[in-house]
Amino acid sequence: MDPSASLQGHTDNGEAVPLANYHPDIWSDVFSDYTPLDQATQNKKEEEVIVLIEEVRKELLTIVKDPKERLLLVDAIQRLGVAYYFEEEIEANLKEFYKTLIGDSYKHDLHFTSLRFRLLRQHGFYESCDVFVKYKDENGSFKDCLTSNVHGILSLYEASHLRLRGESVLDDAFAFSMTHLSSLAPTLRSPMAEQIANALKRPLYKCTTRLEAKYQQISLSESNGSHFQALLKLAKSDFNLLQLLHKKELSDIIRWSRRLDFKGKFSFARDRVAEPYIWSLGIYYEPKYSFARMIVNKVFKLITVVDDMYDAYGTIDELEAFTEAILRWDESCMNELPDYMKLLYQIILDTFQEFQQDLANEGRSYAVFYLQNELLVSCQAYLQEARWCHEKYVPTYDEYMKNATISSVYCFMLMATYQGMGEIASKDAIEWILKNSKAIKASCIHGRLLDDMAGHKFEQKREHVSSAVECYMANFSVSEEEAYEELLQQVEEAWKDLKAEIFRSTAVPMPLLMQILNMSRALYDVYHIGADGFTVSECMKEKIEALLIDTAI
Repeated sequence: MDPSASLQGHTDNGEAVPLANYHPDIWSDVFSDYTPLDQATQNKKEEEVIVLIEEVRKELLTIVKDPKERLLLVDAIQRLGVAYYFEEEIEANLKEFYKTLIGDSYKHDLHFTSLRFRLLRQHGFYESCDVFVKYKDENGSFKDCLTSNVHGILSLYEASHLRLRGESVLDDAFAFSMTHLSSLAPTLRSPMAEQIANALKRPLYKCTTRLEAKYQQISLSESNGSHFQALLKLAKSDFNLLQLLHKKELSDIIRWSRRLDFKGKFSFARDRVAEPYIWSLGIYYEPKYSFARMIVNKVFKLITVVDDMYDAYGTIDELEAFTEAILRWDESCMNELPDYMKLLYQIILDTFQEFQQDLANEGRSYAVFYLQNELLVSCQAYLQEARWCHEKYVPTYDEYMKNATISSVYCFMLMATYQGMGEIASKDAIEWILKNSKAIKASCIHGRLLDDMAGHKFEQKREHVSSAVECYMANFSVSEEEAYEELLQQVEEAWKDLKAEIFRSTAVPMPLLMQILNMSRALYDVYHIGADGFTVSECMKEKIEALLIDTAI
């Protein structure tokens, strides 16, 4: 039976509430019955990884005299997703590169210059974009002789994605490299043709680590005959070992969801488990963040039901009562809620109580109160959108974005991300989120616009609040295509603002800043123009299979 069929009688002042027609979950049965390896096999695989880690560490030491080889190895380690084993070695190498000028033998090597620039900026070291001025001619254009250097142009293209506002040299580098790579790609053989095609589709700086490791490096290193063979073996073994952990985590989340009967109690909401889990892997995939991922995925499940309730099911009176109940945060509030809201409210209270108990063991139960407050702020923003929809009011673009950057629940999910990160996510660090810094503002704008461009056509099939696309079209009297073009430009500007705060900021520890960046990167795994991979699971099918089903062979 259509899960929305029994909901048609839900009314608001005698009028039927417009319901979304979400398709059923397609992944729970695939991952629910995961069986872990026996302990002996598990131990053997872990021991193999330990041996390979030491082999790669020796390689890092043996090429110490060749700066180019060291940079290539550091880059490969990161692309293959095993950098978390070599954090100290990578940091030491990049500090040395940051302090040391490029040697004479490499200073005119476009590939080396671009790679050094990109790696330094990726790790928060501010390297001046003036290093690329020498590749321009007297007219201020990049030299024509560079066009025969395919590796160099590709590396320049990747480096240009770390540009900030006002860096015209890198704006020019981006335009130059993209133009020439687009024309070169059809003339090249594999694997360079695939590398360029992938880069043009999604540059490295916007890639999540696990997908980058699986798609671009494991397969391409094999076809390239990579000379870092120990590293490639480590990447494969580690990928497969981590995949086992990730499958177990997803299976646990599915069991939790079924135990609480989300599907039966809230049939109006999107029933998704694998899709948000993939998003959480984009934020942090390492074993030490297993507990953090569990919190994030439970919170994601809760906020999905809350979002869909405000968006596609609850009446205005009911939603106002629910928002007030979140404000009061007391079981006595349930007496004023309809039955389906009572069930949701109780699950929220119970789940947050579990978080408090878990975090109390490390003296961090205070973190949950901040998460609770962000939930209230999100519900208030949801309620505003519900009122606009009910009143058939189309807000101005600025009015919409002021509320929508909150209803994107980006700050709420960032707060959830910090919950399980341990002592590094201190009270001061959590309160930093609330100060709405440039990085936070930028990430909220970035997330909201990607979301709206991906899902607005599906949403407008029913009565729904106008998205950023509709508001921009109405406010500035432009076509949908023109709105997309402008909003994409705003997305890119938000990226620049987000990156600007990453450069060795002292506001909060670097790992916390990187999670903001990773959250934004992970959105590209979910959203594309016209394709909302969270709502329409088919859009993420290939990525879910790549990370959770297909092994690295």
